[in-house]
Amino acid sequence: MEFFRDTNIDFLGKKWYFLGFSLVFSVAGLLSMFFWHGIPLGVDFRGGTLVYVKFTHTPDESHIRGVLDHAGLHDVRIQRYNVASANEVLIDLPQNETSSTDVDTGKYQIIRSLEPNGQDFNKDLNYIGFDRIREALVTADPLHIAGSEYDRITRQILDYRDQQKNGILNDFNELKQAGVPAAVVDTLQKGFYISDFHVQNAEIVGPQVGKQLRKQALLATLYSLIGMLVYLWFRFEMIYGVAAVVAVFHDTLITVGAFSLTNKDITLTVIAAILTLIGYSMNDTIVVFDRIRENVKLMRKESLSEIVNRSINQTLSRTILTSGLTFLTVLSLYLFGGEVLSGFSFALVIGIIIGTYSSIAVAAPMLVAWQDWRKSQSRRNPVPIAPPQQAAKGKVRVKA
Repeated sequence: MEFFRDTNIDFLGKKWYFLGFSLVFSVAGLLSMFFWHGIPLGVDFRGGTLVYVKFTHTPDESHIRGVLDHAGLHDVRIQRYNVASANEVLIDLPQNETSSTDVDTGKYQIIRSLEPNGQDFNKDLNYIGFDRIREALVTADPLHIAGSEYDRITRQILDYRDQQKNGILNDFNELKQAGVPAAVVDTLQKGFYISDFHVQNAEIVGPQVGKQLRKQALLATLYSLIGMLVYLWFRFEMIYGVAAVVAVFHDTLITVGAFSLTNKDITLTVIAAILTLIGYSMNDTIVVFDRIRENVKLMRKESLSEIVNRSINQTLSRTILTSGLTFLTVLSLYLFGGEVLSGFSFALVIGIIIGTYSSIAVAAPMLVAWQDWRKSQSRRNPVPIAPPQQAAKGKVRVKA
């Protein structure tokens, strides 16, 4: 299947436009990384605490940030996740020093800050667990029954809250509608209250782990580039490997720059996406290089510029088919995959576009630029030729 045949687009004639495009986006990304947003590392790399909070209403991020700042929690990152109707917020609490025992500390700090009027969260029916509820019911004994029956009622309350209401109750009347006895609901209403949020989960990454992950991510990227350089060196020539690695580095720089410009966190899944796009871009570049190598043998009288242009045009239909279908897949993943896959799919969307572009507009023109440079060097430093007289004197006659 082909979109078109016998195209004759002068890609190399537009190399200065390509260079300008690459420079604009590369410089913009570098400026953002060095002067504006920096490299926005996720909690995986910088360490900290992530607290997932669900609200009964649409959360006001500015209000949440103000409440946390008033409680002494500064530089907190707040972002919505999941679908908008879920009313779920991810609170990212950075920590300079942390350990595996600090996860509850950060979670409790956030819970205390969000509790209305500074109430005791141990009396929040959206927070407490089995033991607290059962103890209150057994002590009050509103139904005048055996304690084991309150075990069943407590499980009924928690199952309704956690499974049917996703961990958050709106008011006490919901329990009556769920079949909980009215006397039990009245007892709970006297001893507890219901907040407008529920902490669903909390995660933590220590600074030492984050530092180690940063190092491993950099090494993984570096080793992949070196491995591909060596592979192309043996399969083609050294200049082919250098051109491909420069193109892949160009793709990585623009992708990371896009994350910096949009201030999206770079997490472990994003690193996985970057390594994926490195392989994808390299594969696309190798297809073009392989066609160039074949045409160099078939078109000996043509210049390298004409050969490269012809090779790109011959592989253009294949490039559009493969890259286009892949792009549609990752675009769907970005649009419908949710917040959890947002960073991963965003990196792939940018990477597929830039990776396909660099195979045509960066890697291939480098081959021509290298040959032109070698020719200019050979003209400047011609090989000295011996004068005819000296050449004649240097001849040796061999007698039969």
